[in-house]
Amino acid sequence: MTDQISASRATEQPATAPRSSRKVFVKTYGCQMNVYDSERMTDALSKDGYEPTTTIEDADLVLLNTCHIREKAAEKVYSELGRLRDMKKARAKDGREFVIGVTGCVAQAEGSEILRRAPAVDLVIGPQTYHRLPEALSRAKEGERVVDTDYAIEDKFEHLPAPKKAQTRARGVTAFLTVQEGCDKFCTFCVVPYTRGSEVSRPLSQIVAEAERLVEAGVREITLLGQNVNAWHGEGGNGVEMGLGALLSRLSEIEGLARIRYTTSHPRDMDEALIAAHRDLPKLMPYLHLPVQSGSDRILKAMNRRHTAADYVALIERIRTVQPDLAISGDFIVGFPGETDEDFEDTMALVHNVGYAQAFSFKYSIRPGTPGAEMDGHVPEGVKSERLERLQALLFQQQTAFAAGCVGKEIDLLLEKPGRMPGQLVGRSPWLHPVNVDANGSEIGDIIRVRITGAGPNSLFAEAIG
Repeated sequence: MTDQISASRATEQPATAPRSSRKVFVKTYGCQMNVYDSERMTDALSKDGYEPTTTIEDADLVLLNTCHIREKAAEKVYSELGRLRDMKKARAKDGREFVIGVTGCVAQAEGSEILRRAPAVDLVIGPQTYHRLPEALSRAKEGERVVDTDYAIEDKFEHLPAPKKAQTRARGVTAFLTVQEGCDKFCTFCVVPYTRGSEVSRPLSQIVAEAERLVEAGVREITLLGQNVNAWHGEGGNGVEMGLGALLSRLSEIEGLARIRYTTSHPRDMDEALIAAHRDLPKLMPYLHLPVQSGSDRILKAMNRRHTAADYVALIERIRTVQPDLAISGDFIVGFPGETDEDFEDTMALVHNVGYAQAFSFKYSIRPGTPGAEMDGHVPEGVKSERLERLQALLFQQQTAFAAGCVGKEIDLLLEKPGRMPGQLVGRSPWLHPVNVDANGSEIGDIIRVRITGAGPNSLFAEAIG
């Protein structure tokens, strides 16, 4: 998951909003959930007259929406804050407003330490309290340095304003929708339970209402998000407890919604109803991101994953039985404390066995406060690097082979954005590859039939047919 700048665009202002030239710039680090959060924070600020900008020099308010998953995440934020401090000093000389805020998981983990280390910061907001951002901003403008990282008792989603249709349309024909937050698994390498809190599921009615608003505004594809998305559960209209499979079925009934995806899942929450959804729901794309982290049972136990390598492989086989066209994606950590050469070879064997269309792989790095940080047997950096290079070579080989296997296939392609070449548009395959095709009169938002004609390192090429 690479750092991303949020897709900030001019938005339609409410009729009651004051006319204002105030601009907000949001820099988003990390995962899709942070992208979703950044959009919702922008929505929350729009009623106060803030318009999003993609140019930091134009901004009156800068928000760093941070992620704590990657190594030295906090230090990267402090480095960015150093540059913003200099901009704030320059603005002060001109008498211009320049408010700096830190939000997201680093904000949750560091809290008031951010104010101590970075005096230019005006406010620090955790991921469970960003619905209170406008209030915190008002307090900051009055001279208070605000830290709000409590786990809010109230439902933040109920307090966030819905974006205007123009805002949603400006963001494109695909959209993220958070349905679940937090995690109760407590993997020993992971900070999520400490920065995002316990597992919480949004109510069914709230999710359906947001999905319907997105579709009414022109969205054709929705990706459901959660730190542990397949742990989602809720009460149906008849009082019966529902899981993610039933939620996917309900969303499939929304007219105009063409495609559904979900990420990220835990193997232990992949139940029969969710597996059946991959067989029964044509709108559910044949792509599954299912992290395993290691192929060694000994390391999986040390990670507190609560499944074995054989459990994982058997689960993949069950899902492929009902959906043979499935593309599998995964996450891997190499060099976890105590990992031996034999443990690593078990991981390589699992990768050979499963066959991945896509994967993310990383060297283990210490997260302060997690059990893994206190374990013995930390693996030397050189060994971790060598193992990662071998693993990534194998994964790239499998990724390339999967893409090559798509050549000649005919698929329905949702056109999402302009391509790099004149007349070219780009969509994503059912398996999440970017696909380049000559438009031939088609427009963004159309779904056209194409034949895959070529495969590059990171994308596919196609021709329109029919």
